Amino acid sequence: MSQFAICHGREAVGSSIINPTMTEVTLTTIFEEAEEGGYIGYVAELPGANTQGETLEEARENLTEAIQLILEANREEFEKQYSPSAKVTRERLVLREA
Repeated sequence: MSQFAICHGREAVGSSIINPTMTEVTLTTIFEEAEEGGYIGYVAELPGANTQGETLEEARENLTEAIQLILEANREEFEKQYSPSAKVTRERLVLREA
């Protein structure tokens, strides 16, 4: 098990949330050796974020891409529900380990 950090940022409606100059989120990644060879990787805190790779490095890269795609898709789906003129409050949330 390892800690893996990806970066994301605050953005305007419709733009990408992946921005390495903003807030860092640390997630727990788990990599298992597959019986048939290679590795299976997933994220404990993000159901659906899973992948595989021939090497541990390839599995890490694939998992990073999967996380980014899930976050972008979730943000896009959320933004479809609100018009730019909707009266919503957007705040930055920082989670820290207890």
